[in-house]
Amino acid sequence: MEWALGLVVLVAGAVALAAGARRLGIGEPFVLTVAGVIASYLPFVPEFDIEPELVLLGLLPPLLYTTAIRTSLVDFRPKKVSITLLSVGLVLFTAFAVGGVVYWLLPVPFSAAVAIGAIVAPPDAVAATAVARRVGMPRRIVTLLEGESLFNDATALVTLRSAIAAIAGSVTLWEAGVDFLAAAGGGALIGGAAAMLLAFLRRSITDPVLDTSVSLLAPWVAYLPAERMHSSGVIAVVVCGLILGHGAPVWQSAASRIAEHTNWRTIQFILESAVFLLVGLQFRHIVEDAWHSDLPHSTLLISCAAVLATVIIVRPIWVFPATYLAWHIEGKRLGKPKPQWTGPAVVAWAGMRGVVTLAAALLLPLDTPELATLTLLAVVVVAGTLLLQGLSLPWLVRRLRLRGPSHAEDLLQEANLLQQATSAGLVALEANISEETPPEVVDELRTRVERRAQSAWELLGRSESQRVTPSGEYRRLRMAMLNAERETVLRVRDSGAVDQEVLQAVMATLDIEESTIDRVAEADGSTEPLQAVMIGGCEHLREAPTVTKPDHPDACTECLDEGLVWVHLRMCLECGHVACCDSSPGNHATKHFHATGHPVMRSVEPGESWRWCYLDELLG
Repeated sequence: MEWALGLVVLVAGAVALAAGARRLGIGEPFVLTVAGVIASYLPFVPEFDIEPELVLLGLLPPLLYTTAIRTSLVDFRPKKVSITLLSVGLVLFTAFAVGGVVYWLLPVPFSAAVAIGAIVAPPDAVAATAVARRVGMPRRIVTLLEGESLFNDATALVTLRSAIAAIAGSVTLWEAGVDFLAAAGGGALIGGAAAMLLAFLRRSITDPVLDTSVSLLAPWVAYLPAERMHSSGVIAVVVCGLILGHGAPVWQSAASRIAEHTNWRTIQFILESAVFLLVGLQFRHIVEDAWHSDLPHSTLLISCAAVLATVIIVRPIWVFPATYLAWHIEGKRLGKPKPQWTGPAVVAWAGMRGVVTLAAALLLPLDTPELATLTLLAVVVVAGTLLLQGLSLPWLVRRLRLRGPSHAEDLLQEANLLQQATSAGLVALEANISEETPPEVVDELRTRVERRAQSAWELLGRSESQRVTPSGEYRRLRMAMLNAERETVLRVRDSGAVDQEVLQAVMATLDIEESTIDRVAEADGSTEPLQAVMIGGCEHLREAPTVTKPDHPDACTECLDEGLVWVHLRMCLECGHVACCDSSPGNHATKHFHATGHPVMRSVEPGESWRWCYLDELLG
């Protein structure tokens, strides 16, 4: 009963602290870790001992899986060289660099020094993505960090396993290299096989409850067989998650995808919060064990400072050359400009460590020389990187003026893609009409999708605080109706006049409809052609042409001059100047408007023909 109560208190405290950190705009890993450190010194807080198997089997697979299913294979492929250099090359470089420092400062064999190097080498997936989401980093950097964090744990754990075998004197360097390749390749094969098995099951499952149950088992379906066969369970989980996430729109129903997304977001939030609180709670007794060892205190302090400094310094030493090497291999032949130094600078500083480092330290054999000190080094690296890098990373991103994706540009892309989907749906509607189809059904379907697309475009004009849109009024009025409908159903429930099963079915119907009323809700308004609706009050859109001759097609000349990479291209309809969008680092299209006063631009991306008036903030 005591452990159950402790678990409830731990999870409740972690969730409360994470919620408070979000509300205050402070990094969750920092708040939770500091709170754990403080709590570890309180007399009424019991000593928490993390079982390494709990982390490596119970926490790591689901955390990696929930990141993998949300990672785009399409975005992942162009960065495969960059991700490999970070997740494999950097981990090995860090492991041996730290190993050399530890071997120099402490009376331990070189294999034990490399083991602690492998333990502190991998940055934490949770810490990096949590900070990235809060700061709003450019998507290319977030993709790189997520890709690195998915695979670096596998490299570190396989290296640690080889180093532990070397401590016992049972493996050579050649055997360790072969074991590394075999573990990585075997994990990838087992992960792919697990994904295919689960995909086969999902194709025959239509019940969202059953499908979600299969999804909750997926991380361990991949992890356990891989570990049983002495392959990398981490790589197996990542490969399985990437494949299932990529194929979900084909293999799952919409209801199953929604349920899976909601459940895994909840699991991720709880596990992430508990993980960093556990890191802090370990601090006191690990420090005390090392402090009371036979090692002089001065040597202990110097070792902690030296290892933390080495972990922080070796990352930029590797990241900058690796970035430009990857560009030579991947980007130069595709005509991409040479990356600026600001991107690698942020990647180099985003090296926060987490609970995997602490759990891996507990895997060291009990007869390892200076075990308490080596464990303390891992804790210092985790706490030091979270405090130093986690706190200063948002400042660095702002200082380097790296902007996250523009919300307006995202809305443009969403509306344009939804418009393309709507057009395809209308074509399918016309092709499937039969003689028995009632005309009113066809009209209702056509109106429904046209209103949905129109409401998405409406969001791109002036803010809804300045004007009333049909979709905004639809949401307001429909929510008022749903509240009244729910009150009526609840009154009937309280009277006992209707069976519970009937009430639950009606309530589910109302809940489903309310959940669909979001920023892209169906609008109850005119079905007049969209362009006329938006152009009506804008003389600039009425007078501007729909096409003009571009000065430099297919390129933003300012980005080329400055060595920047653009995201999308826009063209001024007055002078034909082509420049990059607001999600691009340069924002040259907007800068062109401010410099010239030319009010209307249009997209020159394939399949897009919309125009935008900067002065009236309207589409046409």
